[in-house]
Amino acid sequence: MHWRYALPDILEIVRAAAQDKKGEDVTDIDVAGRTILADRFVIITGRSKIQTRSIADNIAEKVKEAGLRVARVEGYADGNWILLDLGSVVVHVFTPEQRAFYNLERLWSAVPERQVQTS
Repeated sequence: MHWRYALPDILEIVRAAAQDKKGEDVTDIDVAGRTILADRFVIITGRSKIQTRSIADNIAEKVKEAGLRVARVEGYADGNWILLDLGSVVVHVFTPEQRAFYNLERLWSAVPERQVQTS
């Protein structure tokens, strides 16, 4: 089991797990050096609370299968905004309304943002 993964590997695990559950508009924001919270934020949209939970569950499962740790999960019961703390990566899984309301992309607009291409 690999206990230490490079950041691109973690991002790929998260991206693939989100896409497995039809997560939409997957965006990766580099926040390294701008916050002590993480090096990257990954933002994903799920169409409903059921889908956001499914996406979050799959990400947690795939991260654990890779030998990594999910430090904390917040917002799961509500399902509108689920946060998964993976250490250097924090994943935000939103319903469309909550994503538009909190607009983390705008909040972190001074930071380079990447739109992840889906197949």
